[in-house]
Amino acid sequence: MLMNMKDLLVVAQKNKFAVPAFNTSSSMILKGVMEGCREKKSPVIIAIHPDELSFLEDSFIATVREEIMNSNIPGVIHLDHGGTFAQVMRAIHCGFTSVMIDASLLSFEENIAITKKVIEAAHPVNVSVEAELGTIGTTGNGGGEAGTEQIIYTQPDTVKEFVERTGVDTLAIAIGTSHGIYPKNMKPKLKLDLLKEIRGIVDIPLVLHGGSSNTDSEIAEAVRLGISKINISSDIKDAFYKKCREVLQDPDIREPNAIYPPCIEAMKEVVYAKLELFNDIDKVKYYK
Repeated sequence: MLMNMKDLLVVAQKNKFAVPAFNTSSSMILKGVMEGCREKKSPVIIAIHPDELSFLEDSFIATVREEIMNSNIPGVIHLDHGGTFAQVMRAIHCGFTSVMIDASLLSFEENIAITKKVIEAAHPVNVSVEAELGTIGTTGNGGGEAGTEQIIYTQPDTVKEFVERTGVDTLAIAIGTSHGIYPKNMKPKLKLDLLKEIRGIVDIPLVLHGGSSNTDSEIAEAVRLGISKINISSDIKDAFYKKCREVLQDPDIREPNAIYPPCIEAMKEVVYAKLELFNDIDKVKYYK
């Protein structure tokens, strides 16, 4: 069941679970994510950012659409961290059902202006729009995803005005996460009081980026406090490619069906863990 983000997350918000947005950069990763979510009857978001799309190319989106439409779970194809109007329009034209315009490094007024421009193009064709206030941090190994060295936390007093003036469908907020796998000397810490304050100001679905490596207890509490979508990229890729390196130690293995199945299974263990952590298991029943 192919949906847009607004329709998917309204249900998640009402029923107090979060839908994972798994960054998908190959057909093997897509296969593992969709298999795991079908097995657990879990709604899913297939997220692809512009760097990933430059490798996959537009034709891959037809594959994702077919995979979701032929499954028995609700799903969204989402452009993650679209940085320009042109990138967003490319995504809409090739079949994404949700787009993010990340103008968080621009001024408040510039962020509002480009978000409104994207919404004017997206909403008439039933594509939902995510924006960002504040900036996610970066660990330096986030695989091409945006971020700043110092997290710029979302300011609660700007949230209501931004949502009212843009009409945005979902909002990514900065409460203490960073893209990528955290180095040993970097300890993530969520400002859950800030999340609680923002949740009390607006009623649209809230998004958490950089969800890899935060403690399970913090993530679970963030879901309880009103986060409806959590982005996961590094964790699933790390599991997949670690297993690939192990399998490829055998110099005689060369067939994809010999190399990739154990890598997919290793990644699916992470998928299962995130679905449980986000309270997303067996939530397909709410979309009947």
